[in-house]
Amino acid sequence: MAEPQELATQEPSRPDSVRDGPLQVGVDLGTAYLVLIVLDENRQPVAGEYQFAQVVRDGLVVDFVGAVDRLSKMKQRVEQRLGRKLTHAASGYPPGVPQVEVRATANVVEAAGFHCTGLVDEPTAANALLGLQNGVIVDVGGGTTGIAILREGVVVYTADEPTGGTYFSLVIAGAHDISFEAAEVMKLDPSQQIRLFPIIRPVMEKVASIVARHIEVCRTRSGHSVDQIVLVGGTAKFPGIAGVVEEYTGISTQVPDRPLFVTPLGIAIHDKISA
Repeated sequence: MAEPQELATQEPSRPDSVRDGPLQVGVDLGTAYLVLIVLDENRQPVAGEYQFAQVVRDGLVVDFVGAVDRLSKMKQRVEQRLGRKLTHAASGYPPGVPQVEVRATANVVEAAGFHCTGLVDEPTAANALLGLQNGVIVDVGGGTTGIAILREGVVVYTADEPTGGTYFSLVIAGAHDISFEAAEVMKLDPSQQIRLFPIIRPVMEKVASIVARHIEVCRTRSGHSVDQIVLVGGTAKFPGIAGVVEEYTGISTQVPDRPLFVTPLGIAIHDKISA
C-alpha cells in the first residue's frame, strides 16, 4: 500500500491565524487518490495529505471501511501538524452520480470525525479555483473523465464517463506483462514517461474523443461553442496529454500547475463553516 504524502505548503505568514483563526477543509475521495487539504482564512493551503487509495470506483464508494480508516488517520496526522482539531469539511462528487452515492461520500466524511458542511460537484469545485468563464473543465481522474462546459462562469453541461489513469495503468501492465501495482509505479516515474507515451496515447485519444463528443452535444443542443479546455485531476499531469487533447479536438488545451490538487482546493473553498 502506498504511503501517504504530505502536501507541500507555504509556511503561514501569521501562525496565530492557523492556530486560532477560521480554517476551510476539503476532502476529495478520488478513484485513485484520497486528498485532504486545509486552507487558512486567506484561502492559502497550510496543511494536507494525499494517498493512493482505491476506495472509490467510478464515483461510487466501494470500500467504506477502508475510506473511513484512511481518512481518519490522515485527519489525525494533519491535526498534529497544525496543533488543533479539524471539526468540519466539504467534499465533492463527479457529475451524474446518483444522490444515494453522493450521500455515501458525506457518510465517509462524517464517520471520519468531520461535520460535512456541504457537497459540491467536482467541476464546480475546480472552477472555484480556476475562475473559467467560457470553456471546458475536464477532470481526468483515476477511473472516470468528468466534463463541465461553462458559459459566463456557470456550468451549463456536465458528463462523466469511464476512462482515466487506471486505464493507463492497465494498458502499461498488459504491454509489459507486469502487475497493476507495478504499472502504477512505472506510470508515475518521470524517467519512464517518455517511453510509455506511445503505449498509452490511445487511452489519451479516448479521453479526447469523449471530450469532443460532449462538446458537440452541448453545441448542438444550445449553440454554445467553446475555445478553451483546461485539464485537471491526477492523470492530467502525465506529459503530453494536453497536446493529444488539443490535436484531437482542435481546441486550445492547458494543464494548470499540480492538477491533482485543483479540485480538492476548490472543494475546501466550499467548506462554509468557520471555526
